[in-house]
Amino acid sequence: MIELHYFDRSHIPTLMSWIDTPEFLLQWAGPTFRFPLTEQQIEKYIENANKDTSTLFVYSVVFKETGDVIGHIALSNIDREQKSARVGKVIIGDSRFRGKGIGYLMIREVLKIAFEKLNLHRVSLGVFDFNTSAIACYEKAGFKREGLLRDCRKIGDQYWSLWEMSILAPEWQEIH
Repeated sequence: MIELHYFDRSHIPTLMSWIDTPEFLLQWAGPTFRFPLTEQQIEKYIENANKDTSTLFVYSVVFKETGDVIGHIALSNIDREQKSARVGKVIIGDSRFRGKGIGYLMIREVLKIAFEKLNLHRVSLGVFDFNTSAIACYEKAGFKREGLLRDCRKIGDQYWSLWEMSILAPEWQEIH
């Protein structure tokens, strides 16, 4: 149904079109970018990505049937010595594909890369506590909640809390 392809500069306009508010940008990318998202910010983000020794792999999510880019996901903070990484920047940008299990497939594919290709031991992520559908998706994929970072991000006059979650290689192997 989907494939992960290395993010291509030609996908920048598509990605930018999905990010339409400061709140959505923060939810998608944490403090990495500033609103409005610009091509220059994305260029800087990907400049050292997707090389054999990179600490960041950035992917476009492609719907196999049509070849359309429908989402984005990244595997970052790759530490080959500690055998760890972090999943982030997860988005199903094409709203027609939301609520159809695509998020789970995206997570499963990026975890295959982490555990089977990179031979990592631990993969973590952060998700805002109000994003219950994402939390359910991550738990279905095998992630465990480790702790809640209370009021850790400020957006406007509000503070958002973030669940830290992780999955270990033995847990992945047990599922798969």
